Amino acid sequence: MTIEDLPAALRPREKLLASGGAGALGDAELPALLLRTGVKGTGVPQLAEHLLAEFGGITGLLNASGGELGRVKGMGRPKRAEPAAVHELARSSIAGQLQQRALFDAPGRVKDYLGMHLAQRTHEVFAVLFLDAQNQLLKMEEMFRGTLTQTSLYPREVVKRALALVDIRVLDHLVVRHGDVVSFAERGLL
Repeated sequence: MTIEDLPAALRPREKLLASGGAGALGDAELPALLLRTGVKGTGVPQLAEHLLAEFGGITGLLNASGGELGRVKGMGRPKRAEPAAVHELARSSIAGQLQQRALFDAPGRVKDYLGMHLAQRTHEVFAVLFLDAQNQLLKMEEMFRGTLTQTSLYPREVVKRALALVDIRVLDHLVVRHGDVVSFAERGLL
C-alpha cells in the first residue's frame, strides 16, 4: 500500500497539516513523511516501519550512519540524507537552546546534550563541559580522541585547561554509547 492509497485523513502530511502539529503523527509516520516514497514492492509506510524496527526506533534511526542506512533496501544516497539532516537540525536547535539558558541543572539535560553531540561517533572521545557557577555551558571541548574501545586521559591536561575557572568541581561523569547515556551521578557512583 502506498501513501496515495490511504484516505487523505490518514496520510502523514495531510494529518500533520490538519492537526496543526507533528505531535499528531505516530512514530512510523514521521520518517514516512521525510522519505516521501517507498521502493518497488514496498510502500513508504512499510519502509518507515522497517527502518524503525531495524534501528530500534526514532533515536536509533537518527543516529544511524550513512553506511548502516545504505544496507537497507531502498535507502539510496538521497534518502540517507533525510535522517542525517533531521539529526543535525535537532542537534543545532538543542545546542542553541542550551547556550541561551542555564539548562545543565540536572543530569538528564547533560545526557540529552551529550547524546546529540557524541552518539554518532565511531571512536571514543573524552569531552569536557566547562560550566559557569550557574551551570550554564561555557564551552564543550573534546580533549582526547581514542580508538573504537578506549581513550587515554591525562588529568593534568584537563586541570590546565580549567585553571581559569578557579573553583573546579567534577559534577558528573557520563558515558555515551550508541545513543545511550549513563550518568555516574545518577547511579550514585560519583
